[in-house]
Amino acid sequence: MFDIDKWQEIFATIKKNKMRTFLTGFSVAWGIFMLMILLGAGNGLSNGVSENFMRDAVNAMWLWSGRTSIPYKGMQENREIRFTNADYDILKDLEGIEHTSGRYYIGGNLFSYGSEYGEYSAITCHPDLKDVESIEIVEGRFVNQVDIDQTRKSVVLGKDIYDALFDGKEAVGEYVRVNNIPFKVVGICKEGGGTRHRNAYIPVTTGQKVFNGSNRLHNFALTINAETIEESQAIENRVRERLARKHKFDATDESAMGSYSKLEDVIQTMKIFQAIDIFIWIIGIGTLIAGVVGVSNIMLIVVKERTKEIGIRKAIGASPASVIGLILLEAVMITTIAGYIGLVLGTGLMEGLNFIVEKQFEASAATNGGNGETLFRNPTVDLGIALSATLLLVIAGAIAGYIPAKRAAKIKPIEALRDE
Repeated sequence: MFDIDKWQEIFATIKKNKMRTFLTGFSVAWGIFMLMILLGAGNGLSNGVSENFMRDAVNAMWLWSGRTSIPYKGMQENREIRFTNADYDILKDLEGIEHTSGRYYIGGNLFSYGSEYGEYSAITCHPDLKDVESIEIVEGRFVNQVDIDQTRKSVVLGKDIYDALFDGKEAVGEYVRVNNIPFKVVGICKEGGGTRHRNAYIPVTTGQKVFNGSNRLHNFALTINAETIEESQAIENRVRERLARKHKFDATDESAMGSYSKLEDVIQTMKIFQAIDIFIWIIGIGTLIAGVVGVSNIMLIVVKERTKEIGIRKAIGASPASVIGLILLEAVMITTIAGYIGLVLGTGLMEGLNFIVEKQFEASAATNGGNGETLFRNPTVDLGIALSATLLLVIAGAIAGYIPAKRAAKIKPIEALRDE
C-alpha cells in the first residue's frame, strides 16, 4: 500500500484522464452529499415535530362532556352530560391515571391592576394541571393543594397578562382584580402548548365558589400510565365505562363524552417518521450504489486501456496480487477522497442550515414571549452515522475496484501483448 511506485502510477493515470476521474469522483461525492442532506432534513423534521409534541406531556389525555346522541335505558338522546367534582374524585383514583385536573372555564374576564386592564381567560384547575400541560413557572409558584382546600383567592398569571398589567414591575404578592374581585398573584407562568400566554389559573374550588360554578367542571386534563396505543385505549375505555355508568349514557357515545389521547398521535407520528427514515436510507444508498457502479465501470475501462501494460508487468514477473492491489488502490482512493468531499459538504451545509434555523427559532421565541414554535429543528446528521456512511463508502469502493482488478489479474501476458 505504501509502495511509492504504485502511487506515482496511480497519480499519473489520474492526471492523464482528469475529466474522467472528476466525473467518476463527482458521482460518488454527489451520492454521499445527497445522503447527508436527506438524513439531515429527515432529522430536522422529526426533531421539530417531536419538540412540538413535548410542549404538553406526551401521555396526556383530555376529556370533555357534551350531549348524548344515542338513547340509553329508556332515556332519550340529546341529554346534556355535566361533569362535577365527584367525577374528579373518581378519575384521580382510577387505575392507569397518573395526574388529574378538572377545569372550569371562566371566559371573557376583565383583569385590572392600577390603571391597566384587559380581557383574558381564567381557568380554574387543580395543581396537577401544571404537569399535564407542561406549564413553566417563570416566577413564584403554581396553584397548590392548600389553595384548593382553603379556597384561597390565588391566581397564576400568564406571561402576556403580566406584561400587560405590570410592565416588568414586581407582581408576586400583589393583588389583581378579576371581574372586580381581588386575587393575590402567587406566580407567573408560560403555557407549554403555545406561543400566547393569555390564561390565568385559579384554584378550582375558589373559581366555582366566587364565579357561581357550583360543583361544575367543563373538562378533565389527565396523564396516563401507558406506553403503547393498546394501553392508552384500554385506559380510555376504562374511563368511559366508569363515567358512562355514573352519568347514564352509552360508553360508545362519543357525543356524550369526547376524548383525545396525545400518546396515540405521538406513536403514530413517530412510526411515520421511522418509515420516512427507511425511505431516505433506501434513496441515499441507491444513489451511493449508482456512484460506486460508475467507479467500477471506469476501472473496467482503465483495465482495458492498460491491458498491454499489465501483460508486460506479468511477463517480467509481477504477481496477480500486485496487479489486483494496483487497480484496487486506485478505486479505493477515488471513492474515499470523493466520498469525504461529499460528506464534508453535506454535513457542512446542514450545520449552516441548523445555524439559520436556530437564529429564526430564537427570533420567534423573543417575539412570542420566549416560546418559539417550529416544525424543523436541528437538521444535522449524527457523527456516528456520518462515519458509518464513510466506512460503507470505502468498502463499496473496494468492492467496485475488486471486479475489474480480478479481471486484470487473469490476463495472460501473451494475449495482452497481442492486444491493440
